[in-house]
Amino acid sequence: MKTIRRWLNGIEEGVISLLMVTITLLVVAEVVARFVFNTGINWAQEATLHLSAWMVLFGASYGVKVGCHIGVDAFVRLLPRHIRRLVSFVAVIGSIVYCALFSWGAWFYLKKVYKIGIKVDDLHIAKWLAHSILLIGLILLGIRFLQLAWQILTDKADGFAFADEAKDAMHLVDTDEQGSK
Repeated sequence: MKTIRRWLNGIEEGVISLLMVTITLLVVAEVVARFVFNTGINWAQEATLHLSAWMVLFGASYGVKVGCHIGVDAFVRLLPRHIRRLVSFVAVIGSIVYCALFSWGAWFYLKKVYKIGIKVDDLHIAKWLAHSILLIGLILLGIRFLQLAWQILTDKADGFAFADEAKDAMHLVDTDEQGSK
């Protein structure tokens, strides 16, 4: 199981890195073409849009894994640990149901687009292929929620790991004050 998890993590991080680099290079190439050579890359904007969608959906599952999503958990933090675990588990189950329903919808959407044979306008690739991230991203997100549900059930976590911006900001203030002394 650890091997599968490491494999999934590596692929996820590799794809996110590749998407970031590709989007950056594509945007820079388009800006240079437009403002230096007074021309453009006719497919760059659509490619950037689709690559960004891939990045967002891969990033959503990655965010659940590393706990970088922002959440409003002030009330949940006030609850006793066993109640907090129960509330979090119910929320995770709701998230899994959400992913399952939308994956099902994405599957039917992709199947219809595949049958029709629509292509993406400027990229000249099959639309079902460009939009397949809907299904891939939701399945990855569902896997991350299943992992979190298991962690809550086995008492390795008591809920979602959210980014704590206030705590991070105060840490920066403390570090800055110590550096200026």
